[in-house]
Parts: sequence; structure tokens; C-alpha cells
Amino acid sequence: MTVEVAIREYATLGEGPTWDADAQRLIWVDILGSRVHTYEPVSGRRTVLATEQHVGAAKPRAGGGLVLNLRDGVALLGPDGADGPDGFRWLHREVVPGRRANDAAVASDGSLWAGTMRYDEAPGGGTLSRYTADGTVEVVLDDVAVSNGTGWSPDGSLMYYIDSPTRRIDVFDVGDDQRPVNRRQLAAVEDGAGFPDGLTVDADGCVWVALWDGAAVHRYTPSGELDRVIALPTRRPTACAFGSPDLTDLYITTARTGLQAPHPMSGSVLVVPDAGKGLAQPAFAG
Repeated sequence: MTVEVAIREYATLGEGPTWDADAQRLIWVDILGSRVHTYEPVSGRRTVLATEQHVGAAKPRAGGGLVLNLRDGVALLGPDGADGPDGFRWLHREVVPGRRANDAAVASDGSLWAGTMRYDEAPGGGTLSRYTADGTVEVVLDDVAVSNGTGWSPDGSLMYYIDSPTRRIDVFDVGDDQRPVNRRQLAAVEDGAGFPDGLTVDADGCVWVALWDGAAVHRYTPSGELDRVIALPTRRPTACAFGSPDLTDLYITTARTGLQAPHPMSGSVLVVPDAGKGLAQPAFAG
């Protein structure tokens, strides 16, 4: 497969690519650079929004604007100042010293599943929580080190999840109440091949995983078999998502942080055209 540079950038810690189907644009963040980026492939138009805190993820909202997973909680950013001064208001604020936001995903019911981690990556210092439109928060997992990729099977019956230091991609059953149960291992990344980071699920139910320090994206079948490896020029890919009008191009965010001699493409967003067929991602209901 051909790997191209979609967006030439020097992000410190690029993360969280998300295809906004309504606006036909890619949304992604630079966590440590405190920036939210957008990119329209057809026009080439880009925007950059500075945030006052490290930002783990940004997802589209059903009524326009963005929901942000920030260091001190989850916030809403509305179009045209609809959510208060500068269009910003907290949905839920919870300051925990030494902890920051990380990856997040939106479920089919419009809820946000947002992860946290400690800056020192201490085991048990992170969480995965579910946020609904009215601001209700439920901690789903409370013994996490580095909360990363979260996604669901095409029929919504399975949830996939990564706590990176475990080197595992785990899978849960999902009941009618949306709560994940029966956690088990789908697949594991062997020593020396990097750490699983962000993930996306395709229309066939396969799980695509970016490998931090692994310079690759892996695809796993629903049974956990590794059936595809995309080698990348950058050592630290962080997450991946399908985009373009027909959801066939795989976008991959990358990082420069911690690298003594980063590759010239480190920090850029890469793309693999016609990599597969993705799933439309829901918007946050709030």
C-alpha cells in the first residue's frame, strides 16, 4: 500500500484523527501542542485552534461545534459563540493534579467515551469514562495506565479497547444498556513491535491499530488474527481513522515527542489511499 503525506506538520504529539462527514473534513489534535486541527482534502483548507490546556481529543457535535477532552475535563465548543464566551463551556470539569486527557471516541448513542492518564504513565492513574449530553458521567474503567483506542463493531455488540502498556487489544461484549462486560484479549502485540495506541474499526469488523514505536499499522480480524501490516516511515504513529467521502482513505497521526532524531515526516498526518472501507462515525449528542 502507498503511504503519502496528507498534512505536512511538526506536531509534538499528533492524535485522534476523526472524519467529520457533515463538514467533509478531518479533525485531529496535537495533545502537547494544545492545538485542534482541521483539514478539508478537497479544498486543502486547514484551520488551527489553540486551546488553553493539553487536548486529548476533539469530536464533532450533532448540532455543530466540537466536544473536547481536555486536561481538566470535557468541554463544549459551539459555533458562533453558542456556548458562552468564545463559544466555550465545561460539560464536566474535574481537576486531578498530574493527570491529563487522552484518546476518546463517540458511541452510536451519541455518548463520549473519554480516556485519561497520568503524565508519568503510572499504572492505575488513568480512567475511561462515559459522558452523556446532559453532563452525566460514569467511570467505566478506573484502573488504567494509558487509556487509548476505543471503538465498536459494526453492529455495536462488541467494544474494543487499548490500555497501551499492556500491549493488548481487548474486546468486551456490549449489552442493551451500553455497558461493556466480559473483558478478554482479542490480540497482543509482541515485544519489540511497539505498543498499541489508537484504533479504528472498518466495515468488515476488522480492527486497525497504530503501533507507537512500531512504525506500523496492524489490522486484526474479528477473531484476532493479524492479517495486514502497513509499514510507515515514522516511528511513532499514534492513531488512525478512515476518511474521504466514501471512507476509503486511512489517515494516520504521528508524533515527534521523545525522538532524538525524528524522521522528517514525524508529526505529520499520513494517508493510505484506498486502504479499505471505514464506518461512519457518530457525532456527540450534546
